[in-house]
Formats: sequence, structure tokens, C-alpha cells
Amino acid sequence: MMSREKVVEVRGLEKSFGDLDVLEGVDLDLYRGENLVVLGKSGSGKSVLIKIMVGLLKQDEGSMKVLGQEVSKLATKELNSLRLKIGFSFQNSALYDSMTVKENMEFPLVRNIKNLTRKEIDYKIEELLEAVNLPQTINQMPSELSGGQRKRIGVARTLILNPEIMLYDEPTAGLDPITCVDINNLINEVRERYKTSSIVITHDLACAKQTGDRMAVLLDGQFKAMGTFDEVFPRASDERIKSFYDYNFINS
Repeated sequence: MMSREKVVEVRGLEKSFGDLDVLEGVDLDLYRGENLVVLGKSGSGKSVLIKIMVGLLKQDEGSMKVLGQEVSKLATKELNSLRLKIGFSFQNSALYDSMTVKENMEFPLVRNIKNLTRKEIDYKIEELLEAVNLPQTINQMPSELSGGQRKRIGVARTLILNPEIMLYDEPTAGLDPITCVDINNLINEVRERYKTSSIVITHDLACAKQTGDRMAVLLDGQFKAMGTFDEVFPRASDERIKSFYDYNFINS
């Protein structure tokens, strides 16, 4: 389970776009084996933080270390090597519509790992489809799958390169409550089975409560609260955090 080894270490991170300050001196740690939930409204800077983490954006100030490496200082080859250790589960699952589930799974594998035999590729695909309880979908097209199934296949495809860190972007967005519970369980199962460390970006507090060891609430470019669910909610003194809780659990 969780150790005190930091796999992500963020210090004094700042990022602006023109006059818009998105991140204003952010500090954050992700420990090995931890599920960390980053909560915030749309436009709060959650996705900017993730883009800096994988080197798609550069910060203006501060430090972003991932697996001991300062991301902004990596050369292209080193950055690509680091990205292979980070699995990104996109909000829309990002499956290729023109490919079967099997071809979708195979794509990152043959692109990034050379000299695999057909047997090794097939075994890996079958193992991961089994892990997400969807072995029967192997020859289906994404259009034939439900939203929850597409989400699971997206997670399986992300896991095919054995990432050390998983990034989940709004994993329960657009799903019905029963499927949301399934996806939350899957996030926890992935951590147990594949020993991943994860950042879960969401504004769904039910997802946060079910998956997160710790919560970090991003408001106005800064983390305003950090701790377990019960430490952050429901008795928050900050009205903005309280309204977040009320919106999820009272008004919905």
C-alpha cells in the first residue's frame, strides 16, 4: 500500500496565460501506492497541472518532479521515456473508432515495445481485458460498447504499458450512478493489482470518497484544503468547499 516515497513532488508551481493566473504557487505530493483525488470546478487549473506533469505545458515558476526527474528540464527522448511510465485515462476514453477493441489495445503496445511476438501481444491483451471484466468485447467496435465499457477499455489500454503512475481525468463523467460505482471500484482494483500510484481528477465527491486516500481541493489557483475525505468534508469552514459538498450531496 502507500509508502512515504514521493513519486510526484510539486513545489511553488505557477502558470499564467496572459493576465489569467491559473496556478499560483501550488505544492503537492503524490506518494507511491496512493490514490490522490484533485478536486476543483471547471477552469480551476486541474488539467493545467496534469499537462505540466506530462510535459505538454511548461510552468512559469516552481518545480515539477515526477519519479525523481524535473520534467521541464528533460530532453525529448527522456520526456518520452518518462511518459511511458505515466498512464492517462482520458475523460472520453480516447478509443479509435475505426479499430476493434483488440486493435485499440494493441496500438500502444506495438508502437512502444519492439520485438514482441504475436503470442505475447495476444496474451497481454487478453490478460488486461480479463482484468477489467470485458474479455467478450475483444472483437467489438467502440461504437458497440456502452459508456462504462468504453471507460473500462480505456483504462485497460492505458495499463498495457505497465505505468507506475495513473492519471484519471473525470473518470465518472457522463455515467449513470451504478456504472460510476463500477468505475470507482475499478480504480481501486487497478491500484491493488498493478501497484500504481494515481491522481484522480474529478468534481464528483462520491468518486472522491470511494477512491481517494487523500483529497486536494484546488480553488483560485491554490490548494485550499488537503487531507482525508473526513478531514476536508463535510465540516469545512471555507464556504467554497462547503458549497462543493452541498452541491454534490444535497442538491443533486
